[in-house]
Amino acid sequence: MRVAIDARHLGQGRGIARYLEEMLTALAAGFPDDEWVAVVPGDREVSVPIGVELRRTRWNSKPLFAAAALTGKPRLEKLAGGADVTWLPAPAPVACGRRTPYVLTIHDLSFELRPEDFTAYERRWLKAARPRRLAQRAARVVVDSEATATDLIEAGWAVDAAKLTVIRAAPSAALLEHAGQDADSRSGYLLYVGALEPRKGLDTLAEATAIARRSGLTAPLLVVGEGRLASEMEAVAGVRLLGRQSDEQLAQLYAGALALVMPSRLEGFGLPPVEAAAHGVPSVISDLPVFRETLGNAALTFPVGDAEALARALVLISGDSALRARVGEEARLAVDNLSWASAAASLRAVLSEAAGEAQ
Repeated sequence: MRVAIDARHLGQGRGIARYLEEMLTALAAGFPDDEWVAVVPGDREVSVPIGVELRRTRWNSKPLFAAAALTGKPRLEKLAGGADVTWLPAPAPVACGRRTPYVLTIHDLSFELRPEDFTAYERRWLKAARPRRLAQRAARVVVDSEATATDLIEAGWAVDAAKLTVIRAAPSAALLEHAGQDADSRSGYLLYVGALEPRKGLDTLAEATAIARRSGLTAPLLVVGEGRLASEMEAVAGVRLLGRQSDEQLAQLYAGALALVMPSRLEGFGLPPVEAAAHGVPSVISDLPVFRETLGNAALTFPVGDAEALARALVLISGDSALRARVGEEARLAVDNLSWASAAASLRAVLSEAAGEAQ
């Protein structure tokens, strides 16, 4: 089976990039007899896993995909040198021919449910993608969680349930190599990992941190990520911005944290609490269906947007080592069944089904 892949996100350091890199690595390792062709626009420096063919285009991303959205050309499978099936790892402007089926992955519906969290340019770009039309034309639609599947149905996306598949993400192998640090050796800081964007609830985090420090919290909050709210977070007392980190650096940060904090207002999966759990590190998270799906009761939760409740949880988790150890171990057990090898096997089966139906 030859699979064309929209790999525009490779090397960009955001959540979709990490998802794509992990999935490509697992697909190529688990299914070496298939041909995995990553189409990357322009000449920017990227690397692909062993077993993945890299195909570049003469055009950079914006003009290439803008033209594709407007004219229907160039088609992704043609850019890949032909394919049995195409995989689109996220909704974005693209052209796919009708003779080659494609599988679309949708991570969340934040662009519909919280459009105010996006810039005007981001909203225009997503509108050009016509995500509902992409989903309706897709041979299969993959989502990261039952919560996102429910959102699709409730939002009236008109996606046939028979072609909808949930495939959960997992902690990366690079991060797991550094797992196992004893909870008693935590370094005395709280950790946030993610985009510095409004939908991540950073306003709640900033307010809660200030309240918690007035209530006796001394542990600093280390913030990993980039985004347009960086300056607002940097102005909060007790917060240190670290920017983007390598896999090894991030693994070490997880391993040394007292707890992960994730105050998101909306998530399609929420990888950082799962990654923290793999290290036996507890999380303080907003009470979202997707977090209940992945961690169950193995976390401290607070109502979405409730800064005072989050502050109380931060003070509690920072000062109680027994609580951290218990919740961290429960979280580790909750995510123990997640792996990229399993996720890749499920995605490969979906791609194969889509390709087979077209023959």
